Amino acid sequence: MPDLVVAHTRLFLLEQLRVPVGLLASALFPAVSMVAFVVPFAGDIPKAATMATGSMMIFGAMAGSLINLSITVAQDRELPWNPYLRTLPAGPLPRFAGRILAMLAGTLVSVVPVLLVAAFLTAATITPVGLLLGLGVLVAGVVPFMLMGLFIGSVLSAKAAIAASQVVFFPMAIVGGLLLPPAMLPGFVQAVSPYVPTRGVAELLWAVTAGTTPDVVALVSLAAWTVVAAIAAAWAYRRDEGRRFS
Repeated sequence: MPDLVVAHTRLFLLEQLRVPVGLLASALFPAVSMVAFVVPFAGDIPKAATMATGSMMIFGAMAGSLINLSITVAQDRELPWNPYLRTLPAGPLPRFAGRILAMLAGTLVSVVPVLLVAAFLTAATITPVGLLLGLGVLVAGVVPFMLMGLFIGSVLSAKAAIAASQVVFFPMAIVGGLLLPPAMLPGFVQAVSPYVPTRGVAELLWAVTAGTTPDVVALVSLAAWTVVAAIAAAWAYRRDEGRRFS
């Protein structure tokens, strides 16, 4: 089984390298946003620049995990090769684990441009331990968005998954305080912000990188979202399997 997981991981990594559009979008858009908005307005304020860097890291990682995963899962379901693989004795686990590992590797690569912009163009500061903790929080924080992507990809066609994932992605990014600091959001948005999962991940990342005190409501909400997303993803996968293999 481990050999199969490694083989599938290598396959998906090669696919990302051959068609790197999704990876480039996840990496370049947050970096460009950093240059356009963070550097001129908060680049010389260490704490603000550090928090903005964390927000842009989450933005890129979330795009890769939610949008890309939902589309690739939906596309896999439409390929004749995928049903055949799911009937083999090894089952779907090696392929799915390989895709998740490849996506996590892509997530770590996508934050490099953001970190370079922060290092050379802003006053953001962080210790090596804080950076490692931040990357750990980022990897753990994309889990609920991967589960959402799995749910969307398991219930919708590839074309519908593209639209649905973006409809889910952008409002959560905005309301969660990734594009603007929570204090700058309108009052009614500030009231809703702690209840979206993006805010919970951001609170954790800001805590380990900038030393802020995380919002307890946002953390509890993140945990609830993760549980609900896991249940929904499992239901959607079993529903799809029952429809096509029973």
